[in-house]
Amino acid sequence: SLVGGLMASLSKLASNPLGAATTTSVLVLAIYLALGRDKKERTPENPLFAKAAAREKRVAVDGVFLKRFSRLFKILFPTLFCAETGYAAMVAASMIARTFCDLWQISNGTSIERAIIARKPELFGKYISRFVMMMLPIALINNLLKYGLWRMSLGFRKRLTNYLYKEYLTGYTYYKVGNLDNRISNADQLLTQDVERFCTSVSDLYSNVSKPLLDIAIYARQLTRAVGPQGPTFMLCYLVVSGALLTRLRRPLGRFTVTEQQLEGHFRFVNSRLITHSEEIAFYNGKDREKMVVESTFQALVRHLSRAMNFRFSVGIVDTIIAKYLATVVGYYVVSRPFLDKNNTRHDNSTHGEIMEDYYRSGRMLLGMATAVGRLVLSGRELNRLAGFTARVTELITVLKDLNNGRYTRTMVTGKPEDNAVPLVPNSGKLITADHVVHFDKVPLVTPNCDVLVKELSFKIESGMNLLVSGPNGCGKSSLFRILGELWPMFGGTLTKPAQQHLFYIPQKPYLALGTLRDQVIYPDTKEQCYAKGTTDKDLLGLLSQVHLQYLVDREGGWDAISDWADVLSGGEKQRVAMARLFYHKPQFAILDECTSAVSVDVEGFMYTHSRTLGITLVTVSHRKTLWQYHEHILQFDGRGGYEFREMTEEEKQSAISMQEAHSAPSHPSMSKKGKK
Repeated sequence: SLVGGLMASLSKLASNPLGAATTTSVLVLAIYLALGRDKKERTPENPLFAKAAAREKRVAVDGVFLKRFSRLFKILFPTLFCAETGYAAMVAASMIARTFCDLWQISNGTSIERAIIARKPELFGKYISRFVMMMLPIALINNLLKYGLWRMSLGFRKRLTNYLYKEYLTGYTYYKVGNLDNRISNADQLLTQDVERFCTSVSDLYSNVSKPLLDIAIYARQLTRAVGPQGPTFMLCYLVVSGALLTRLRRPLGRFTVTEQQLEGHFRFVNSRLITHSEEIAFYNGKDREKMVVESTFQALVRHLSRAMNFRFSVGIVDTIIAKYLATVVGYYVVSRPFLDKNNTRHDNSTHGEIMEDYYRSGRMLLGMATAVGRLVLSGRELNRLAGFTARVTELITVLKDLNNGRYTRTMVTGKPEDNAVPLVPNSGKLITADHVVHFDKVPLVTPNCDVLVKELSFKIESGMNLLVSGPNGCGKSSLFRILGELWPMFGGTLTKPAQQHLFYIPQKPYLALGTLRDQVIYPDTKEQCYAKGTTDKDLLGLLSQVHLQYLVDREGGWDAISDWADVLSGGEKQRVAMARLFYHKPQFAILDECTSAVSVDVEGFMYTHSRTLGITLVTVSHRKTLWQYHEHILQFDGRGGYEFREMTEEEKQSAISMQEAHSAPSHPSMSKKGKK
């Protein structure tokens, strides 16, 4: 009986399409509401994103958006006569041609239908032949329009990417954007994914706005002749009212877009971090903790996307009704007036066929205009997304400009300031460029977070005065080098130093470039720059021989071999390649930060001696006492804000020599006897 009752109900619904549609809609909505509930208790908020949520800004299509977009527009179209202007003109011409093709198809299609109804084969063949002849030009115009949009989007991306990377790679901005300034957390995503989406959105919006506007203009002109000016005027009034209403409803879309890109960037960062530190995580067996971090990060993204989808679903219903169905209703009403109005004398003397032809032609043009109105109204949705991308890209430009001008913004995490403390002002120090000298004169060692490590640091070394820097962790050794390398701002005092090309820094884990074996030795020079200096591959082989790496050329397959050098070379080989790189560049001063920790004592001693032979003054950070003999001065931090700068005593040097001899001697008597045998 239950099955019979269900079948009877279905039969009643089938006989009543309106009731069936209503029931189905209610059922689908109920299922959606049941599945779409946001169960927040199952996915607790990740504190990682509290900062991003706190910085969330209002994004909408308003005066601020227009100001931001005009700033980017000048980058996309730098001059009136540029390639992008040409492509924009080509797209405009293609859209005009396509609209006239649409009008021709309406007229020709109506003629074909009239020939079929009138049962006239000769007319049918005539108009079908015309349509066949026009297929190639119409297809050409349609694809020329798509090609123009693709080329325009690519041109936008090329110009904007070049502009951003010019700012990003000016000086040390690429370092400062992630280490000094914390307004942007994922610069890589902004420079790649967000720029690409912004450019695609601009080109698509150009088509989605220009084509409907053009259609409305042309269709309105044609319809004014056919049904009078009242019809097009009524449609345009509907466009204004519906557009204003939907623009108001869609305002949150821009904010959703900005937050979505932020969360996507965080999720990608967590995954890349897992890959980068996979070995350390494996040793700690931290897979469960990392799984929790990845899942909570992804759940935060899913929650936001769910909220965004729910909002788009709700607004989409209104969009579809207003921009599609109501626009069609308005179109039917307008086109029906001349035919249903008894007082209209337009078709008093027309035959039935002529009335049918006029109705089909006018109706199709008016429905085409209604479709254009709907597309124009719906383009507001894309405009809100564009507002989100525009806010993201302009924020990146603002940050890059600020950093290039010496300004940065950072959320400070400091304790209570000391009484009578002097306010710290970034970039308030004086920088003097001079060869063969490094002179700190009352320069405070201050982190970007305004933590004072040393209130005033003063010392001076000249070429030939090798300096050893020592002290506990966190005392200011790395801060000293970052200020010397102009990575961190000065908060006072005077620093005299050579130009950057005369300073060379070698960390404990050397950087290995993408490229050939030759590139590892000559980095950051290119092959052409290397040869222009008069350095040959034979000279480079000599440099590798000095660090006992001459076998690499044969082992790896020559100087032009390309590998993942970070995986191919061992820790000691990486450090010796870095020393060969130092010998190649021969700077005035070299900063060696534990850069020989994986090298044997005898090879280490030769590299330090050879550096002195080349005239390179060394500033070394190392815990190895054996290196003291290669330095004349020592800068020792106590970790409490104090320091001592003095000459190395002969006793300290002799102690280092004795220690090196002890390290070089056999560690067991039996080994010595075997050696003698």
